[in-house]
Amino acid sequence: MILKDLYNRPVSNLRISLTPKCNLSCIYCHAEGECNSKEQLSAKEIGEILRIAAGFDIRSVKFTGGEPTLRPDLVEIVGSVPRGMESSMTTNGTLLADCAADLKRAGLARVNVSLDSLNNETYKKITGTDRLSDVLDGIAAAVDAGLTPVKLNMVVLKGINDNEVDDFLAYVRGNRNLILQLIELMQFNDCHYHGDLNALEGSLAQRATQVLTRRMHHRKKYCLDGAEVEVVRPLHNTEFCAFCNRLRVTSDGKLKPCLLRNDNHIDIRGKRGKELEDLFCEAVRKREPYYH
Repeated sequence: MILKDLYNRPVSNLRISLTPKCNLSCIYCHAEGECNSKEQLSAKEIGEILRIAAGFDIRSVKFTGGEPTLRPDLVEIVGSVPRGMESSMTTNGTLLADCAADLKRAGLARVNVSLDSLNNETYKKITGTDRLSDVLDGIAAAVDAGLTPVKLNMVVLKGINDNEVDDFLAYVRGNRNLILQLIELMQFNDCHYHGDLNALEGSLAQRATQVLTRRMHHRKKYCLDGAEVEVVRPLHNTEFCAFCNRLRVTSDGKLKPCLLRNDNHIDIRGKRGKELEDLFCEAVRKREPYYH
């Protein structure tokens, strides 16, 4: 049974926050839309959620945080993903070098690594820590382990790192295992670093040797002399919402039909079997595009 909302959008992807904790202090962090998160879900509870999701033909799950590699039971959680469901993870990469191979053996398919600067001082200014070398080691370990393609998530920050796009293109150029994602900043918590990406995307389009359109969100993919780059623009993006296929689970066990809303979540903590199935259906009924 495939779940569809009232706008005929099928739900095929689950995004599960494993913890609200993080070992970085990024200046733009929106904490995945979590509010006052308390006790995090256990590995057993997450396994039950995944089992129910698989029954609704949800074919992929992405583990997020906070920082998911802070969970000591992360490998166990990845190993509980049902057969036929692809699993991936978003991470800041600081601890990835030590666990990439174990995660691959447990069944993880690929990773997104948040990396907003290739300059040590700028990286420290953005994240509050001096761990750029750890992240670069984590990316290399992920490639070696086969967690590919590794997507590098660069949030473009006005006046801080927006001059590094060509440096990132050079970093991924020629490496078929790396894809650059340039992400428009979502304006949470009165963050003042949002920049308009129209000029940047126009430049990419002019320089690209090939432009593809991804099925999900109708996102453009630009190929520039061996570098592959996507521009992620969720702000006021009706197509982003129109093609959304996700349900989110917060680290303390709430189903969120939409990242941008906190008034329609559903508590699933401790729920199992038929009761959990019904709550999944209720969450899907509550889904509607944030931007129409």
